[in-house]
Amino acid sequence: MPIRITVAFLLLALATGLLLARPASDDNTVSLLLPAEQRHLRNARQLTFGGQNAEAYFSADDKQLIFQHAGGNVACDQMYIMPVSTPDGSPPKPRLVSTGKGRTTCGYFFPSGDRILYSSTHLASPECPPKPDYSHGYVWPVYAGYDIFTARPDGSDLKRLTSTPGYDAEATISRDGKKIVFTSMRDGDLDIYTMNADGTGVRRLTSELGYDGGPFFSADGKKIVYRAHHPKTPEEIARYKDLLKQGLIEPANFEIWVMDADGSHKRQITHNGAANFAPFWHPDGKRIIFASNMGEPGSRNFDLYIINADGSGQERITFHPDFDAFPMFSSDGKKLVWASNRNGKQPHETNIFIAEWVE
Repeated sequence: MPIRITVAFLLLALATGLLLARPASDDNTVSLLLPAEQRHLRNARQLTFGGQNAEAYFSADDKQLIFQHAGGNVACDQMYIMPVSTPDGSPPKPRLVSTGKGRTTCGYFFPSGDRILYSSTHLASPECPPKPDYSHGYVWPVYAGYDIFTARPDGSDLKRLTSTPGYDAEATISRDGKKIVFTSMRDGDLDIYTMNADGTGVRRLTSELGYDGGPFFSADGKKIVYRAHHPKTPEEIARYKDLLKQGLIEPANFEIWVMDADGSHKRQITHNGAANFAPFWHPDGKRIIFASNMGEPGSRNFDLYIINADGSGQERITFHPDFDAFPMFSSDGKKLVWASNRNGKQPHETNIFIAEWVE
């Protein structure tokens, strides 16, 4: 999987299913939110039904979502776009916008709305890349075949932005559309870089040994939030390097970090020793929402938490006894979209949900 994204690897098992809309009445047969979750979330709606769906991110006008899906006749993650709502209130119908070849990850809209961004392995091979070797434990693959591409929202006019050997993925865009931030192996380690929207002007922002990735700009473009694991002991360093040579990484201990957009003033926000990932800024620029299994370290029971950018005021948002992750706020902060195992028809099925955000 892409390090940031492919939820199938996060859950250790793929559930098959079809990305088909069910009647709207199905969405109302059960409550989608637990009582404790209604402190901040209201009027939740389920947007996908079946398979593995993750990393749903809003367009700048908050009218569309881009996300990845696998399941049924879709062997490994491909990129789809769907509207947030429909005129008659029925579930939205996603449309494929990637090539249908290889594996994709990390879809994102350009703020202008006229292009999308995602990473894909289709140039390395049209087939799905192999699953990781779990004899090493719970690991994520770092596929060297990933490169970053842009296209029109219908998938046409595909353009390649990266061509250096090794992993290039986890790309998102600043709100002004000028800078892309991404994770790359181009210098031998997993670090964060920025580049201009056309792929020029690449600049490295992190250099400490270990994984730095999953970056997002704040709404004003002045800061970047990301997740990181920096091995410290000789044993940790040796294991990290050995796995990386095999194209693998262990995701068991990620902490949330913040830095200025030029790579300066790096500071660690969480210190819980768990798997913290998928951080995203609240539009106010003062808070960060993220996913973590800190409640049950080592488990796949991830929940959403929100925390101040200085590390204070942490609050738990979801309480479902399984997987909740990949949160993103709408531009006005009034809605939250995320991926969850709740209300699935099959074990470990992961779908996209949206709810009103209540302060």
